[in-house]
Amino acid sequence: MPSPYPGGREELGQNFLVDRSVIATITGLVARTHGPLVELAAGDGALTLPLSRSGRPLTAVEIDPVRVRRLRRRTPGHVTVVHDDLLRVRFPRTPHVLVCNVPFHLTTPVIKRLLAARHWHNAVLLVQWEVARRRAGVGGASLLTARWWPWYRFDLHRRVPARAFRPVPSVDAGLLTLTRRDRPLVDDRAGYQRFVGDVFTGPGRGLREVLTRVTGVDRATLATWLRAHGVSPRALPKDLTADQWTALWHLVGTGGPRPRRAAGKPTRRRPAR
Repeated sequence: MPSPYPGGREELGQNFLVDRSVIATITGLVARTHGPLVELAAGDGALTLPLSRSGRPLTAVEIDPVRVRRLRRRTPGHVTVVHDDLLRVRFPRTPHVLVCNVPFHLTTPVIKRLLAARHWHNAVLLVQWEVARRRAGVGGASLLTARWWPWYRFDLHRRVPARAFRPVPSVDAGLLTLTRRDRPLVDDRAGYQRFVGDVFTGPGRGLREVLTRVTGVDRATLATWLRAHGVSPRALPKDLTADQWTALWHLVGTGGPRPRRAAGKPTRRRPAR
């Protein structure tokens, strides 16, 4: 039966992994975790079959019905192949590990969905290289990463060249892991995430100016905090680490003055990236 997706791979955003060393790296990272596995965008099974050799329960999710049938014929009994969309499939309500070679055009929606989901404790993801760097805070963290750092660790493991895929994409990929923290660094998620957004989009040429304008913290208290945490007054929000964001929240978000906007200076809004 012909595929209902002419040209299949590219039209579904599929770039299938063919590099054995990358596959071995991913299975090695998964081996450090425990519990059932859920693989999203399973494709032709380049990861599904090696992952199945662990003997752990594995659910492989794939949107192409032709590939679903092929995978069902090739996988052992402890593997369940599900025909569904990775953005809509229901995740298990018990602890599990996520694995995904993320279609590049769906990178941000997939990551946002995972961050908001419950129950999974580790995720091993292949994503665009620049996205992997930003999520891991290499060269500066993104707004999305800063908002979620108190609940997750983001670790970049290696760069994956475009030639590791078929068809060959126009950019390299990065191997990124997300790990849910056993204990969040912050209790008030909504308040913290609003605070981070205000700081990221607030007016000013550096953290000292931004924080003075968008919070009620006094200059002396702020200067002491900056020195104590080794942060330059002219640093940018993207330069802060997870621990520094947490400490800053406890200074001006919970135990200190409530965040506020500078009067007469509307905050510029940018989409999360």
